[in-house]
Amino acid sequence: MVVPHAASSASGTALAGPDPASAYWRFHAAVRRAQLIAWLPSGQRTLIDVSGPRTDCATIAAAAGHRVIRVVDKPSEPAPVPAVNGKVRAGRPDGTRLLGRLAMVTGEAVSLDFLPDGRADGVIAADRALSTHVAAEPMLAEIARVLRPGGRVFACVDSLVLGMALLADQHHWPHLVDLPKAEVVLVPWPDGAITRCYSPDLLHELFIGAGLAVDWIRPLTALSPSMVDYALRRDPASMPDLVRAELRTDPDESHGAQLMVSARKRSR
Repeated sequence: MVVPHAASSASGTALAGPDPASAYWRFHAAVRRAQLIAWLPSGQRTLIDVSGPRTDCATIAAAAGHRVIRVVDKPSEPAPVPAVNGKVRAGRPDGTRLLGRLAMVTGEAVSLDFLPDGRADGVIAADRALSTHVAAEPMLAEIARVLRPGGRVFACVDSLVLGMALLADQHHWPHLVDLPKAEVVLVPWPDGAITRCYSPDLLHELFIGAGLAVDWIRPLTALSPSMVDYALRRDPASMPDLVRAELRTDPDESHGAQLMVSARKRSR
């Protein structure tokens, strides 16, 4: 296992929390959207979105023409766009037309019992879904169950880098020594919430245990916040170039506050 650095500028930014108005978090959101669009399958597929609440993954996938079932924990979560009988009729605020179908279902991502086996071509578990649901094994087992053979998963998790930065920020120095050796890493946020953090090795073990083969793991962002802020101050129009540069990088998969993973269900 690669022992990551205890803190980085990216993890420090994550500790401060997302600020949608800041240059780096606008870049962060743009990279996340671009990675999802690059991951989406071709044609019209059935996708299940079990992402956390702060995400527009379902609307992005529907805009690409896919049939999307968005699973929400609470019925009070608003639909991302107006819909009539599940058919997306409206465009997004940015003018992008939604071509697919989008359905909102109230349920628990750890128990997708309303879906039959092998129903989905893909599952999206972005916005740290496998970190905020600390019992990730049963959740991923359900994801694997509803996937058809060859179906894929796109997920985002908190990394061990972030977990170590959180513990260091709270002065839990003794815990840092054993953290890279732990089989399950649960770290408290200052507000009392718990996040499950992963190294690349732990991610591989989690997905393999669910019968899924990992295609790749990479940081959500590898470019540093200071570099991104500097570049956007010099040229606010350089955002597309920065996103393309980020997607072309081949970074060490153990770095970054959050890790992205793409995996697929083995064909029988």
